[in-house]
Amino acid sequence: MPSPKERAKKISEIAEEATKVMEAIKGKAEVGEEEKVKPLDEVLGQAERAYSAYIEAQKQVASAYHENERLIANAFRRAEEIAKAEADAAVSAALEARDEAIAEAIKARNDAVGAAERAFQNAKKQTEKACAEAVEDARKKRDEAIQQAWQLREETIEQAWNIYSKLSR
Repeated sequence: MPSPKERAKKISEIAEEATKVMEAIKGKAEVGEEEKVKPLDEVLGQAERAYSAYIEAQKQVASAYHENERLIANAFRRAEEIAKAEADAAVSAALEARDEAIAEAIKARNDAVGAAERAFQNAKKQTEKACAEAVEDARKKRDEAIQQAWQLREETIEQAWNIYSKLSR
């Protein structure tokens, strides 16, 4: 199948040939030609062939335009399909990137929650240890204070008895 350019060139050639034949017919009719004129049937035959070639050229031009229209429509559909495929791919990539970002955020949140939980447990252990040490220290000091108080009491009672026993003798 010839390309639209080749068809146009062929049509142009046929149209030029038809124009030349028509001009030749006109020229001979106008000049009143002194040469021997071709028989009328021959001239009419040439005119019919020229007209037929002209009609064929018109049909080919119309056909070429329709073919060009069809090719343009196909190219447009292909471009539309490509654009749609690219848009779908971009949407898919965006959704995938979103899903990955959400997954990373969830992991980061879980890591942060885990770290906070570990920090809390560590602080709780240290606080409980410090509290236990403070309670133990307070109990030791209490026991020492009680022991000192008892010792002081014993010494005071002993001194009182010593004074009383000196006075009572």
